[in-house]
Amino acid sequence: MTDADIGFLPATELARLYRRKALSPVEGAEAVLRHIARTEPRVNAMTLTTPELALRQARAAEAAFAKGEDPGPLAGIPVTIKDLHLTAGIPTEFGSFAMKGNVPAEDTPSVARLHEAGTVMLGKTTASEFGWKGVSNSPLTGITHNPWKHGHNAGASSAGAGAAAAAGYGPLHQGSDGAGSIRMPAHFCGIYGLKPTFGRVPLWPMSNNDTATHLGPMTRTVADAALMLRAMAGPHPWDYLSLESPPADYAAHLHAGVRGKRIAFSPDLGHARVDPDVAAVVAEAAKAFEALGARVEQVTPAWGPLGPEIGLFFWRTVYAARTDLLEKWEPQMDPGFAALIRAGQDITIRDFNLMRSRKFEYCRAIHTFFQDWDFLLTPAVSVAAFPADRLQPEGWPQHPWNWLEWSHFSYPFDMSGNPAASVPAGFTPAGLPVGLQIVGPRFDDLGVLQASAALEQARPWADKRPPLA
Repeated sequence: MTDADIGFLPATELARLYRRKALSPVEGAEAVLRHIARTEPRVNAMTLTTPELALRQARAAEAAFAKGEDPGPLAGIPVTIKDLHLTAGIPTEFGSFAMKGNVPAEDTPSVARLHEAGTVMLGKTTASEFGWKGVSNSPLTGITHNPWKHGHNAGASSAGAGAAAAAGYGPLHQGSDGAGSIRMPAHFCGIYGLKPTFGRVPLWPMSNNDTATHLGPMTRTVADAALMLRAMAGPHPWDYLSLESPPADYAAHLHAGVRGKRIAFSPDLGHARVDPDVAAVVAEAAKAFEALGARVEQVTPAWGPLGPEIGLFFWRTVYAARTDLLEKWEPQMDPGFAALIRAGQDITIRDFNLMRSRKFEYCRAIHTFFQDWDFLLTPAVSVAAFPADRLQPEGWPQHPWNWLEWSHFSYPFDMSGNPAASVPAGFTPAGLPVGLQIVGPRFDDLGVLQASAALEQARPWADKRPPLA
């Protein structure tokens, strides 16, 4: 196998090779690091690599295998960590000159759990500045390129993770999602991304994004996401909103199928504009569930058109307190980020609390909807990848900071806390990936994984590689 071949192997296959001694964790880590070194100048998905740490962790896994020990399902498996999440002794710079050189003293809980599970950390992946936008560039790291089309958007603040997964930088990539930042890169890059139920994976430090920020896996296969979610999930005392229940063995129950499931399909949530090429791919993928034995019905949820005003309001509040950045760093900041910070300055406490009440009622309506449906299918994003030096695609409303117009399918389920995944659905005529979003009732992460696995089996995607040369 070539280095690239090893880089594109799923975690499930790597684990089998390690246990058969057909490949060692050190050989695997070295191969993926070489593949990254050759590919990075074109993709720019990494803020840094950590070869010394990776090889140290790989040697520990190799020693365990040599002794006949079972070090766990993720032993020796390469992983990357998003640059918005703390890593002890390793820079976490938030895509911003304001945080350049910042080295945390401790890991965020999900990172610590991945280490405990035996993963091999390859490095940190790029993010937009403080995660503020759905486009893959930042002042500190520049453009992260979509592996399917150089110069195009790899999507949102987990763009580096999405591009790394698509480019074969190993099987496991940690992402986070406060308005779509797992599902949007998954859509743009043609990979699988799961935003779990809110609280399933503990988050620390806590986010200013109220109860809307989620951590989850970004992978090339559903089985890998199931393994990674189990490793990260579970209650943690630092996150008082983390769910008390321990994680299920998601991988062991993936293939239950969707026969008899009640599935709603909404091509526009009653209000969203969708590019025709994207709409066509999504509609075709949604039909696959009928062939799998589910009952699929097109719906227009009454709560759908209520989302844009609420989503736009709260995106202004997330960064409103960061005027300290403007005072010192504005000349080196993303101009759109500075504009967003300023846009939140006129919000009063009364405005916030009134809109928060509206948000809670909106979320209740979403949860009531799921009393009648097992899953909701929608486009993951309204558009395919567009040039990454733009905030909005050409022909869409232009604005100094509002990029949410083309992402109306993602942030509703950040606010409501439902599990939601972007599943590769196909390609536009221009050869750009498109994701189908699968949303489940709150707490049914396993159900979303099972529905995703059913579609993966019916319409495989993991063998498709972007033109990296």
